[in-house]
Amino acid sequence: MSKRPLIFITNDDSFHAKGIRLLIDIMRKLGDVIVVAPTVQRSGQSHAITVNEPLRYHKVHQEDGYCAYVCNGTPVDCVKIAFNILMKDRKPDLLVSGINHGSNASINTIYSGTMAAVFEGCSEGIPSIGYSIDCHSADVDFSFSENIIENLAVDVLENGLDSGVCLNVNFPNSPIKGIKVCHQAKAYWNEDFIGRKDPMGGDYYWLTGVYNCLDESPDADYNVLEKGYASITPMQVDFTAYKVIDKYSDRFKRLYNE
Repeated sequence: MSKRPLIFITNDDSFHAKGIRLLIDIMRKLGDVIVVAPTVQRSGQSHAITVNEPLRYHKVHQEDGYCAYVCNGTPVDCVKIAFNILMKDRKPDLLVSGINHGSNASINTIYSGTMAAVFEGCSEGIPSIGYSIDCHSADVDFSFSENIIENLAVDVLENGLDSGVCLNVNFPNSPIKGIKVCHQAKAYWNEDFIGRKDPMGGDYYWLTGVYNCLDESPDADYNVLEKGYASITPMQVDFTAYKVIDKYSDRFKRLYNE
């Protein structure tokens, strides 16, 4: 058995995206690599899983230390297929997801298939990192981010992460001034739907919107990106609002009378 670390890679932009191709090249320098990625674009799928139709996967490449599969499911489906079928005898030492074409900072995290795969890995106890860049172009220049991607993966392989913690890493679409560990910016999307008619006269809609950042903190991930820094946001699967448990316990216990 190989003594090299075992690294699992997925994304939500599909196996054919430029971002995952670069991530594969970087991670192959660090260990043995297994990829399971969506067959088609799966952006905005969040933590969706497939339960009403069959999941299928097939191998698209294999050589010493590297094996790649595509799956017809969501990013989280890809993680589940990998962990429960392809890697059931040996879990990975590291999960990396991306490199996403488009920022996953701030409120975007909750919609992100890239980060959902990271949360899934984290919930399984695997050190997990999501990488994204603030550009949606299919031919975006990732060269500014390569050293950080590799160095961060090496650090996590060597030192691990705290239990229940994963990393959301975002890069500006420009030369990077440095790295800052951040919190998630408070923000929202002012959403709209563009309505059109299909050839049969039926209505259909395209979702659009304008991003609004409400956070003026210099340590908010969105603001850090805007200033040309890479943001690293430690995140967790546990959504519990611990600071209000006692408050709501006192408030709501009056609702039940024995």
